[in-house]
Amino acid sequence: MQNKVFRLIITRPTSMSGVHHCGTGSCSHQVSYPSAHQTLDEMDFERGIWSAAMDGDLERVKSLLKKGVDPNIRASANYTALHYASRSGHESVCKLLLQSGACANLQTLGGATALHRSAYCGHLDVVQLLLHHGADPQICDDDGSSPLHKYFVCWHMKQAAEQDHEEVCRLLLQYCPSLWGHPNNKSLVPYQLAPDGHLKELLKPPQ
Repeated sequence: MQNKVFRLIITRPTSMSGVHHCGTGSCSHQVSYPSAHQTLDEMDFERGIWSAAMDGDLERVKSLLKKGVDPNIRASANYTALHYASRSGHESVCKLLLQSGACANLQTLGGATALHRSAYCGHLDVVQLLLHHGADPQICDDDGSSPLHKYFVCWHMKQAAEQDHEEVCRLLLQYCPSLWGHPNNKSLVPYQLAPDGHLKELLKPPQ
């Protein structure tokens, strides 16, 4: 028997999708508004802990955890709730997940950790929280990029110059000073990705 893909059709009277801009102004992400046509995976996502974490719905996340939902359960895209909450900058949700047993170092199929996601968006409070709970700043994704590489990828793509972003860089180096000299798969170290100015001086290799 051939496999069949079933799609469920639902109707919503409100707007179906949207983009939420994070408080730093440097990143944006899709908000999990239901669409008119959803796959079963999409419906599972919205009913699960991942959607609540992405949207910063602390009470719903808390309720799901009390019902026994594993904080490390993965969505069909292989992301955990902590990945979604970290990417969206929801510190209170991240804290609850970590206190409930979420692992700070789980990686996606592409090798990204929650620290990669939060550093990329410049969410200083989340980066600090993750490091405090044992997030390893030396873990690299499939491109060989550390969270510090991801920080500068964000800078170049979006010209993120907010104070929080600079502090993310300083914080990562404080926890792991050797990050300045770690090359990615293109043999680029963070110093080579840094914009000219005081951040580049901060990452300048020791003489």
